[in-house]
Amino acid sequence: MTDRSPWLTADDVNEIAKGTLHERMGIVFTEISREHAVARMPVAGNTQPYGLLHGGASVVLAEGVGSFLAVVLAGEGRAAVGVDINATHHRPATSGWVTAVARPLSVGRTTASIEIVITDEQDRRTCTCRFTAQLRDAPPTER
Repeated sequence: MTDRSPWLTADDVNEIAKGTLHERMGIVFTEISREHAVARMPVAGNTQPYGLLHGGASVVLAEGVGSFLAVVLAGEGRAAVGVDINATHHRPATSGWVTAVARPLSVGRTTASIEIVITDEQDRRTCTCRFTAQLRDAPPTER
């Protein structure tokens, strides 16, 4: 059974994303736990002029799913701040949806490294990213 975080669910993430780049790109989170986070994004509307999924769109998807996993890993009352991301694009996607699955590679008290694998609807790897986040105390909320 997955260790779901009771303080942050996929529905919470989708609500937080309203009005942001994630919503404009059609990114939808379907799962989030300490073990992994999963989000989907349509290819349509996220292509470059040749009709292929834009590499930058893949990186936005990867950074989003990696960031929210890092927030869960940081723990309630803490924050995650991205400090590095890289991407290797393996094959093009031209239609349908792509799915990103983020899994922790290494998690310490102040840093998390996360691998994100993006696949097409035929479960073919289209992109692999590595994302690093600084884990820190959350800033105090304004009153």
